Amino acid sequence: MKQFQQSIDKLVGYAQAELGLTRKNADYVRNGIMEMFGAAFPHTGAKPDGTVTELLGEFVRAAVSAGVFAEDEAERYCDAVMGALSLSPQELQDVFEVTENAKGSKAATDYFYNYCVKNNYVKKAVLEKNPRFESDGLIITINKAKPEFRDAKKAAAGNSVGGGYPSCTICHENEGFSGRSKRTLRTVDITLGGQNWFWQYSPYGYFNQHGIAVNYEHTPMHVDKATFGRLMDFADRFPHYFIGSNAALARIGGSVLAHDHYQGGGESLPLHKAKAARTLRDDESGAIIEALDWAGTAVRVVSPDRKAIEQTSEKIRAAWVDYDAPDLGIIHADDDGIHNAISPTVVKTARGYEMTIILRSNITSEQYPDGVFHAHPEFHVIKKESIGLIEAQGLFILPGRLEKELGEIRNGICNGTGLPAHLSEYEFIYGEIVELCGGKTDVMTVENAIAKELGSVCKRILHNTAVFKDVEQTVKFIKERALRYDDKR
Repeated sequence: MKQFQQSIDKLVGYAQAELGLTRKNADYVRNGIMEMFGAAFPHTGAKPDGTVTELLGEFVRAAVSAGVFAEDEAERYCDAVMGALSLSPQELQDVFEVTENAKGSKAATDYFYNYCVKNNYVKKAVLEKNPRFESDGLIITINKAKPEFRDAKKAAAGNSVGGGYPSCTICHENEGFSGRSKRTLRTVDITLGGQNWFWQYSPYGYFNQHGIAVNYEHTPMHVDKATFGRLMDFADRFPHYFIGSNAALARIGGSVLAHDHYQGGGESLPLHKAKAARTLRDDESGAIIEALDWAGTAVRVVSPDRKAIEQTSEKIRAAWVDYDAPDLGIIHADDDGIHNAISPTVVKTARGYEMTIILRSNITSEQYPDGVFHAHPEFHVIKKESIGLIEAQGLFILPGRLEKELGEIRNGICNGTGLPAHLSEYEFIYGEIVELCGGKTDVMTVENAIAKELGSVCKRILHNTAVFKDVEQTVKFIKERALRYDDKR
């Protein structure tokens, strides 16, 4: 029991050093933590001597050993203790605003993100264990922290909340809600398009300072003309971040379609660096339109003028959502509902606003029941989950099982034993990896070949999602439908 008592005092000391817990509040908070466990003991004098991950590990081991709680209850109790040790939402909001006013928005978001790491809401120690590398112009990550949802309906179910409170997994009511281990969740208020929204970080982010902007009102995801303005409002306040919206349709959007939200953060993704294959101009607004050299179908609207960005972007959106090209498999709506949608994302650069609009379709067919413009079946062993905003921008989040399975494939090539029988789904991909090895079987060559193959597969998946398979088709659509003039003009 003594080690358990010491572990609590170490966490209180850590909160005083790192989480803004004042000396005035320390005894009050400590007493509240002891009450959680029906305990009462004098100060042990123990001082913090590690990271929050190490201190919580010590706390759990001591508690389980002393019979305070079972190991399968550890997450709930760690969340409760760290929530009690953290600043209240209003206190954190106040520090955020003081920091922003004194040092700028980047300093404020750096403070907020680091705080969420320190109070263990952002599981940085877990994230750092995820393999990550660049291949074929894309960023590839293997997500070992979250389960794979190969079924879109199960993915949606995994983000729903039974019982009616909170209404969904990203509602503001989750802040401090013990029922979902959100005692450590903290948010900051922002205003987008004159509406009350809030910003929070993702506990299992896919890139640097990955966060979401969420509407205070529980209203369904939608993308319309006002969306472009809200995205630019965010970029104006946080110009060091990109921000974007998933398409508001199943299979091509996020898993939480019931609540309007955007995703963004402090990393430049591959799509942001894509070059223009063809450049056009909207004579009405003056905005530049770039058809991008990109495996998916994406156009970039560029201007320092917000109104020009909004006007031209809306032309493209409105043209696409009603667009039909049956010969290309594009049907904007049928008995199954609406199929065309866009994923817009914006960054601020020396050129002004760069609003990239990704054209998406979630239509299915007998041949492709998971989506005509989705990863095709031969690639499902690598990625069957929805290709959402982040992957459409070139950062692929692959399932954690790949680490083990690809390791077995590597060993099979290196040892000359071939493809393991239980991994027969990989036969096509295995053949390509062997070819990339060029007859060599040393570990480095094989691992490099596997990385190269993953990049190649992900690029082909992006091409599967492309509604127009070449740039000229994209240019034709922009000219004839968005700008409404033909090549003779």
